[in-house]
Amino acid sequence: MLGGIQRPEYGGQVMGRCAAALAICSAAMVTIGSAAPVSSATQNATTGPSKRIMVLHSFGRDFKPWDEYARTIRAELERQSRWPLDITDHSLLTARSSHEDEAPFVEYLRALHAKSPLDLIVSIGAPAAAFVQRHRADLFASTPMVFTAVEERRVQSSLLTPSDAVVAVRIDYLGAFKNILRVLPDTRKVVVIVGTSPIEQFWRAEIGRQVQPLADRVTFAWTNALSFEEILKQAAALPPHTAIFWELMLVDAAGVVHEGNTALARLHAVSKAPIFSYDESFFGGEIVGGPMHSVVEGSRLTAAVALRILGGEKAGDIKIAPLEFAAPKFDWRELKRWSISESRLPAGSIVQFREPTAWEQYRLQILAIAAALLLQSLLIVWFVHEHRRRRIAEAESLQRVNELARMNRFATAGQLAASIAHEIRQPLSAVVAAATAGLNWLKRPAPDLAEARFAMEKAVEESHHADDVIKGVRAMFRKETQERRQVDLNEVIEQIFAIAAGPIKSNDILLEAHLAKDAPPVVTGDPIQLQQVILNLVMNAVEAMRESPNGARVLRIETEAASDGTALIRVRDSGPSVDPKVADQMFEPFFTTKSGGMGMGLSICKTIIEAHGGLLTATPNNPRGMEFQIVLPAERH
Repeated sequence: MLGGIQRPEYGGQVMGRCAAALAICSAAMVTIGSAAPVSSATQNATTGPSKRIMVLHSFGRDFKPWDEYARTIRAELERQSRWPLDITDHSLLTARSSHEDEAPFVEYLRALHAKSPLDLIVSIGAPAAAFVQRHRADLFASTPMVFTAVEERRVQSSLLTPSDAVVAVRIDYLGAFKNILRVLPDTRKVVVIVGTSPIEQFWRAEIGRQVQPLADRVTFAWTNALSFEEILKQAAALPPHTAIFWELMLVDAAGVVHEGNTALARLHAVSKAPIFSYDESFFGGEIVGGPMHSVVEGSRLTAAVALRILGGEKAGDIKIAPLEFAAPKFDWRELKRWSISESRLPAGSIVQFREPTAWEQYRLQILAIAAALLLQSLLIVWFVHEHRRRRIAEAESLQRVNELARMNRFATAGQLAASIAHEIRQPLSAVVAAATAGLNWLKRPAPDLAEARFAMEKAVEESHHADDVIKGVRAMFRKETQERRQVDLNEVIEQIFAIAAGPIKSNDILLEAHLAKDAPPVVTGDPIQLQQVILNLVMNAVEAMRESPNGARVLRIETEAASDGTALIRVRDSGPSVDPKVADQMFEPFFTTKSGGMGMGLSICKTIIEAHGGLLTATPNNPRGMEFQIVLPAERH
């Protein structure tokens, strides 16, 4: 069998055997590489004729750990070379079994390169190295060769020629197993994954011999007599305090060949124990880690040696000490999976694949959010402080407005003093007259009780009239408590009629009152302040018409409960015409058109109405006079 294909019998002639070997190797999927592609950057940097290199793979191009070395060596050669490179690849399928006949493959390689000599041969892995050493005399005897990715014990020093250079590794299995016991001190059993190919059988014996010092501490189990499916079943049922050491799984006991990383991935998926290994090519998903050989370091050194040989240096003169384990390397994900504390790792260990913390992953976002929250907190504190200051300022402002309004009412009282006295004197005189008449009717010999009763009722009516005038005046000059209640605007205006009746009559002003009787407008507010605003507007209208001798003097006051939920009060006079620009400035503080005015009355009125959530506007009438309109939020009935 060669690569799983039945080998036919060969004739005695060399050419016939070569042709048959070519057919068999092709059928057995022996990889024949073509010239390696060279990047444009490499072509620009290289000079001279191309160098022909043959890479000989153990088992095949996709078998670990050698596939990682092959890829990295090729990349390093193309990166470091100053010549164009023509690289071909061949795979040694005969390494899968000790019963394979290697002669056809030897003859095939000799025939293939008979007319196109090679500049260098690179053998990757121990099977390829052993194959070359067995057939060195018959196969490219003078061609320089580099043995790489091979353990020093697998190289026969006595068979090395002056054309051979070795980049070997030294596997410290005892150190690898001690690492397992260091990170998992409770381990009682180690399962060594190893197959049945010749190289795997060699290492099964070597490992068993090298770990004898640990026999009194742990028990070792071997898988070379099991199929891989049986290995998976056992791995899924392993007891606690067990570890797995992945040596190689190239060919299992059932004869199944395992390429790539599939076998290790399947084992990892079902395993009840952590997996360790000796080579970095297995690291990066399934292996916990530890001291391992560096693929990158070995590949760079191999490429450097190969280029020295291509540059003319004699291969046998290049002596490279076997590469030891690199610094311990661990997979953070596997450490977490098996609850292995990082404090147990050897000094100088490198932990990779660590999942970044929220701080590491979103540092800028967290800082931005923190800054935004801090700024927002500062703004909130500042807003609260400013809100408190504003409330204090508004309270002080309202207090000052109330004081100004009260002073304004006292000033208005001075103007209305004579009218108020007259309004009070009239009902009092009527009371006296009615009471005297009633007494006279009672003094008669035959008292006329009906007339006396009528006189008394008239006296009571007039006394109530006087009382209303006095109450209105007292309310006007009482200090506000700033407590708001429901206010019937019609009642407020009727009180104002009583207070301002004197000036209205004395100036021959016709009063037209159109108060909404069916649905009287009711608002929530301070009745004293609302009374003051309306009285100010009435007195301003009286004064304006007093200074306008021409035409009829008419004062019209209207109330209305609007459909939009507001209460309207209109005060319209027939005074002199007003420039619209002057009307726009009427509510500004200290603006006045009166010779002796202070210009605060309308400003105070506007402030009071706005404090009640309303609006006070002034509009010139056509052809003369002014109309003031108050809009207030009305109470719902």
